[in-house]
Amino acid sequence: MSLNFQLTSPKIPTDLEKANFQDIFYEEEPFLSNCMIADTVIDKEVVERLIVSKVIFKNVTFINSSFKKMDVTDVIFENCDLSNLNLKESLIHRVVFKNCKLLGVNFSEANLGNVSFENCMATLSNFPEARLKQVVFDNTNLQGANYFDCLLNKVAFHECDINEVDFTETSLKGIDISTCTFQRLQVSLESLNGCEVSSDQAIGFASLLGLTVK
Repeated sequence: MSLNFQLTSPKIPTDLEKANFQDIFYEEEPFLSNCMIADTVIDKEVVERLIVSKVIFKNVTFINSSFKKMDVTDVIFENCDLSNLNLKESLIHRVVFKNCKLLGVNFSEANLGNVSFENCMATLSNFPEARLKQVVFDNTNLQGANYFDCLLNKVAFHECDINEVDFTETSLKGIDISTCTFQRLQVSLESLNGCEVSSDQAIGFASLLGLTVK
Protein backbone atom coordinates (compact mmCIF):
# COMPACT_ATOMS: atom_id res chain seq x y z
CA MET A 1 0.00 0.00 0.00
CA SER A 2 1.43 3.35 -1.03
CA LEU A 3 0.44 6.51 0.84
CA ASN A 4 0.69 10.10 -0.31
CA PHE A 5 1.47 11.17 3.25
CA GLN A 6 3.85 10.14 6.02
CA LEU A 7 2.46 8.04 8.88
CA THR A 8 4.44 8.22 12.14
CA SER A 9 4.56 4.94 14.08
CA PRO A 10 4.20 4.64 17.87
CA LYS A 11 7.42 5.28 19.78
CA ILE A 12 7.54 2.43 22.28
CA PRO A 13 10.52 0.99 24.22
CA THR A 14 11.43 -2.62 23.42
CA ASP A 15 11.86 -3.73 27.04
CA LEU A 16 8.36 -3.24 28.40
CA GLU A 17 7.40 -5.11 31.56
CA LYS A 18 3.98 -6.62 32.15
CA ALA A 19 1.63 -4.68 34.38
CA ASN A 20 -1.97 -4.73 35.59
CA PHE A 21 -4.49 -2.22 34.26
CA GLN A 22 -5.61 -1.51 37.83
CA ASP A 23 -2.20 0.11 38.41
CA ILE A 24 -3.76 3.33 37.09
CA PHE A 25 -5.49 3.79 40.42
CA TYR A 26 -2.20 3.97 42.34
CA GLU A 27 -1.44 7.34 40.75
CA GLU A 28 -2.87 10.69 41.82
CA GLU A 29 -4.28 11.00 38.32
CA PRO A 30 -5.27 7.92 36.26
CA PHE A 31 -2.08 7.19 34.33
CA LEU A 32 -0.49 4.19 32.63
CA SER A 33 2.93 4.27 30.98
CA ASN A 34 5.87 2.15 29.76
CA CYS A 35 4.31 -1.29 30.19
CA MET A 36 2.48 -4.16 28.54
CA ILE A 37 -1.06 -5.24 29.40
CA ALA A 38 -1.66 -8.75 28.07
CA ASP A 39 -4.03 -11.72 28.21
CA THR A 40 -6.65 -10.14 30.44
CA VAL A 41 -10.20 -8.81 30.62
CA ILE A 42 -10.92 -5.21 31.63
CA ASP A 43 -14.51 -5.18 32.85
CA LYS A 44 -16.79 -2.38 34.01
CA GLU A 45 -14.04 0.26 34.21
CA VAL A 46 -15.27 3.85 33.88
CA VAL A 47 -12.40 6.34 33.94
CA GLU A 48 -12.47 9.88 32.54
CA ARG A 49 -9.31 11.64 31.33
CA LEU A 50 -7.16 8.52 31.57
CA ILE A 51 -3.63 9.05 30.23
CA VAL A 52 -1.97 6.11 28.47
CA SER A 53 1.53 6.45 26.97
CA LYS A 54 4.03 3.95 25.54
CA VAL A 55 1.88 0.90 26.24
CA ILE A 56 1.13 -2.32 24.35
CA PHE A 57 -2.25 -3.97 24.87
CA LYS A 58 -2.16 -7.58 23.62
CA ASN A 59 -5.02 -10.08 23.76
CA VAL A 60 -7.07 -7.76 25.97
CA THR A 61 -10.88 -7.68 26.06
CA PHE A 62 -12.70 -4.54 27.22
CA ILE A 63 -16.25 -5.12 28.51
CA ASN A 64 -18.79 -2.47 29.58
CA SER A 65 -16.06 0.14 29.93
CA SER A 66 -15.84 3.87 29.23
CA PHE A 67 -12.73 6.03 28.87
CA LYS A 68 -14.17 9.37 27.83
CA LYS A 69 -11.61 12.11 27.08
CA MET A 70 -8.77 9.57 27.14
CA ASP A 71 -5.29 10.73 26.10
CA VAL A 72 -3.60 7.89 24.18
CA THR A 73 -0.10 8.39 22.76
CA ASP A 74 2.40 5.83 21.42
CA VAL A 75 0.18 2.79 21.99
CA ILE A 76 -0.41 -0.51 20.18
CA PHE A 77 -3.60 -2.56 20.51
CA GLU A 78 -3.00 -6.05 19.10
CA ASN A 79 -5.59 -8.84 18.98
CA CYS A 80 -7.83 -6.86 21.33
CA ASP A 81 -11.61 -6.64 21.60
CA LEU A 82 -12.69 -3.05 22.23
CA SER A 83 -16.29 -3.52 21.12
CA ASN A 84 -18.68 -0.79 22.33
CA LEU A 85 -15.88 0.99 24.21
CA ASN A 86 -16.60 4.68 24.83
CA LEU A 87 -13.69 6.84 23.65
CA LYS A 88 -15.71 10.01 23.11
CA GLU A 89 -13.66 13.23 22.95
CA SER A 90 -10.39 11.29 23.23
CA LEU A 91 -6.98 12.34 21.91
CA ILE A 92 -5.48 9.40 20.00
CA HIS A 93 -1.98 9.99 18.63
CA ARG A 94 0.56 7.56 17.16
CA VAL A 95 -1.64 4.52 17.82
CA VAL A 96 -1.97 1.19 16.00
CA PHE A 97 -5.04 -1.05 16.13
CA LYS A 98 -3.94 -4.42 14.70
CA ASN A 99 -6.23 -7.43 14.28
CA CYS A 100 -8.70 -5.86 16.68
CA LYS A 101 -12.47 -6.03 17.08
CA LEU A 102 -13.91 -2.51 17.27
CA LEU A 103 -17.63 -3.16 16.85
CA GLY A 104 -19.58 -0.04 17.80
CA VAL A 105 -16.63 1.81 19.38
CA ASN A 106 -17.53 5.43 20.11
CA PHE A 107 -14.90 7.77 18.63
CA SER A 108 -17.30 10.72 18.44
CA GLU A 109 -15.67 14.15 18.77
CA ALA A 110 -12.26 12.46 19.09
CA ASN A 111 -9.00 13.69 17.57
CA LEU A 112 -7.01 10.99 15.77
CA GLY A 113 -3.54 11.66 14.37
CA ASN A 114 -1.04 9.16 12.93
CA VAL A 115 -3.37 6.24 13.63
CA SER A 116 -3.65 2.98 11.69
CA PHE A 117 -6.39 0.35 11.73
CA GLU A 118 -4.93 -2.87 10.29
CA ASN A 119 -7.04 -5.97 9.58
CA CYS A 120 -9.71 -4.88 12.03
CA MET A 121 -13.42 -5.55 12.40
CA ALA A 122 -14.85 -2.08 12.96
CA THR A 123 -18.46 -2.49 11.88
CA LEU A 124 -20.88 0.12 13.24
CA SER A 125 -18.00 2.14 14.70
CA ASN A 126 -18.87 5.78 15.34
CA PHE A 127 -16.78 8.81 14.34
CA PRO A 128 -19.35 11.67 14.24
CA GLU A 129 -17.74 15.12 14.53
CA ALA A 130 -14.30 13.53 14.88
CA ARG A 131 -11.11 14.97 13.39
CA LEU A 132 -8.86 12.50 11.58
CA LYS A 133 -5.44 13.54 10.30
CA GLN A 134 -2.94 11.05 8.84
CA VAL A 135 -5.11 8.01 9.53
CA VAL A 136 -5.09 4.72 7.62
CA PHE A 137 -7.84 2.11 7.47
CA ASP A 138 -6.19 -0.95 5.91
CA ASN A 139 -8.11 -4.14 5.08
CA THR A 140 -10.68 -3.23 7.70
CA ASN A 141 -14.40 -3.97 7.79
CA LEU A 142 -16.22 -0.67 8.30
CA GLN A 143 -19.73 -1.75 7.38
CA GLY A 144 -22.28 0.68 8.78
CA ALA A 145 -19.65 2.98 10.31
CA ASN A 146 -20.68 6.57 10.96
CA TYR A 147 -18.46 9.46 9.81
CA PHE A 148 -21.12 12.18 10.12
CA ASP A 149 -19.71 15.71 10.01
CA CYS A 150 -16.07 14.54 10.20
CA LEU A 151 -12.94 16.37 9.17
CA LEU A 152 -10.79 14.00 7.11
CA ASN A 153 -7.27 15.22 6.34
CA LYS A 154 -4.81 12.77 4.74
CA VAL A 155 -7.00 9.74 5.46
CA ALA A 156 -6.62 6.51 3.47
CA PHE A 157 -9.14 3.70 3.03
CA HIS A 158 -7.31 0.70 1.53
CA GLU A 159 -9.19 -2.47 0.58
CA CYS A 160 -11.89 -1.86 3.19
CA ASP A 161 -15.54 -2.89 3.25
CA ILE A 162 -17.33 0.46 3.51
CA ASN A 163 -20.84 -0.73 2.69
CA GLU A 164 -23.57 1.44 4.25
CA VAL A 165 -20.98 3.86 5.71
CA ASP A 166 -22.47 7.26 6.53
CA PHE A 167 -20.40 10.17 5.17
CA THR A 168 -23.21 12.73 5.59
CA GLU A 169 -21.87 16.30 5.95
CA THR A 170 -18.28 15.03 5.47
CA SER A 171 -16.10 16.12 2.58
CA LEU A 172 -14.31 13.30 0.75
CA LYS A 173 -12.13 15.64 -1.27
CA GLY A 174 -8.72 14.00 -1.76
CA ILE A 175 -9.91 10.73 -0.19
CA ASP A 176 -9.19 7.57 -2.24
CA ILE A 177 -11.81 4.82 -1.87
CA SER A 178 -11.03 3.15 -5.20
CA THR A 179 -9.85 -0.13 -3.63
CA CYS A 180 -12.83 -0.41 -1.28
CA THR A 181 -16.00 -2.44 -1.72
CA PHE A 182 -19.55 -1.30 -1.09
CA GLN A 183 -23.06 -1.63 -2.44
CA ARG A 184 -24.39 1.59 -0.97
CA LEU A 185 -23.08 4.69 0.80
CA GLN A 186 -24.86 7.48 2.62
CA VAL A 187 -23.20 10.45 0.97
CA SER A 188 -24.20 13.63 -0.85
CA LEU A 189 -22.97 14.66 -4.28
CA GLU A 190 -21.33 17.70 -2.66
CA SER A 191 -19.36 15.45 -0.32
CA LEU A 192 -18.12 13.36 -3.26
CA ASN A 193 -16.50 16.35 -4.98
CA GLY A 194 -12.79 15.49 -5.37
CA CYS A 195 -13.14 11.92 -4.09
CA GLU A 196 -10.97 9.34 -5.90
CA VAL A 197 -12.98 6.33 -7.11
CA SER A 198 -12.57 3.40 -9.48
CA SER A 199 -14.28 3.32 -12.89
CA ASP A 200 -16.78 0.75 -11.64
CA GLN A 201 -17.59 2.87 -8.61
CA ALA A 202 -18.05 5.91 -10.85
CA ILE A 203 -20.74 4.06 -12.77
CA GLY A 204 -22.54 3.36 -9.50
CA PHE A 205 -22.33 6.98 -8.40
CA ALA A 206 -23.72 8.05 -11.76
CA SER A 207 -27.07 6.69 -10.63
CA LEU A 208 -27.10 9.39 -7.96
CA LEU A 209 -27.26 11.88 -10.81
CA GLY A 210 -30.06 9.97 -12.48
CA LEU A 211 -27.77 8.97 -15.34
CA THR A 212 -28.08 5.74 -17.30
CA VAL A 213 -24.66 4.37 -18.25
CA LYS A 214 -24.50 2.22 -21.40
